[in-house]
Amino acid sequence: MLKSAVFLDRDGTLIEEVGYLKNPEDLKLIKGTVEAVRKLNNNKIPAILLTNQSGVARGYFDEENVKKLNNLLNDILKAEGAWLDGAYYCPHHPEGKISRYTIACECRKPKSGLINLAMKDFKDIDPLKSFVIGDKASDVELAKNAGCRGVLLKTGYGSQVLEGSYQEFVKPDYIAEDILDAVNWILNEIK
Repeated sequence: MLKSAVFLDRDGTLIEEVGYLKNPEDLKLIKGTVEAVRKLNNNKIPAILLTNQSGVARGYFDEENVKKLNNLLNDILKAEGAWLDGAYYCPHHPEGKISRYTIACECRKPKSGLINLAMKDFKDIDPLKSFVIGDKASDVELAKNAGCRGVLLKTGYGSQVLEGSYQEFVKPDYIAEDILDAVNWILNEIK
């Protein structure tokens, strides 16, 4: 039987938005992140990271840096009894500076390529029973493109999206104060 998963954005959702995170010392969890991820773990709901990292295409950092920071995030969570079940990222941007990453790809959110990659590894997940949580309209649009339900957070860029000053608004299934509020709502929806 296919089950639910929760696809999580990284910057502005799980960790504080700092703009092109490069340095490990700048990685700071948003309050409630550990508890939220732990609740997913305890309910046997895969917590899968999906993140656009166009800083690679723009030449700000390389893919190894992205992997290192994603691993650091998971190590911090594991030290608190929580974990991410998978992590996927898009290093591309159509207006990048590094030629091999300067493409219009299928993995850059809001396109559903990252979810499609995750589905190859997690064959027991039903996108129609799954959720995407993020702080941008592109995260909500990703949910719609993949057949999932979308949750927009007020953290990160979320408040600016709601004010109409950042990205074109896409109506989410739920607007959450933060990651913990989002996960609590999802757990109620799944029951």
